Amino acid sequence: QVQLVQSGGGLVQPGGSLSLSCAASGTIFSVVAMGWYRQAPGKQRELVATRTAGGSTNYADSVKGRFTISRINAGNTVYLQMDNLKAEDTAVYYCNARAYSDPRSWDDYWGQGAQVTVSS
Repeated sequence: QVQLVQSGGGLVQPGGSLSLSCAASGTIFSVVAMGWYRQAPGKQRELVATRTAGGSTNYADSVKGRFTISRINAGNTVYLQMDNLKAEDTAVYYCNARAYSDPRSWDDYWGQGAQVTVSS
């Protein structure tokens, strides 16, 4: 079993900053990629940013230059620094990990979600 526990988020004014972190634990053979997705009311869940064990990153166009994804602790923790936040960033943010629970079996795992609200 793989578990993802998130922390961070909250309420911030436009132009402010917030951060999110997510730690994977449990029976993990390897974590090959971790990232963040978000879902705003009435919208589908969308990719925000991902980072692979090889160091490649992928950002949604809407957050490029403002958000930065990092992985620490041998790749089992992912961090998202969100700067210059906009009202359009308001959503529930979910941590995602693509992890192998054994050498042959992988799956996508999700954190519990964290509310990010950008408002005056």
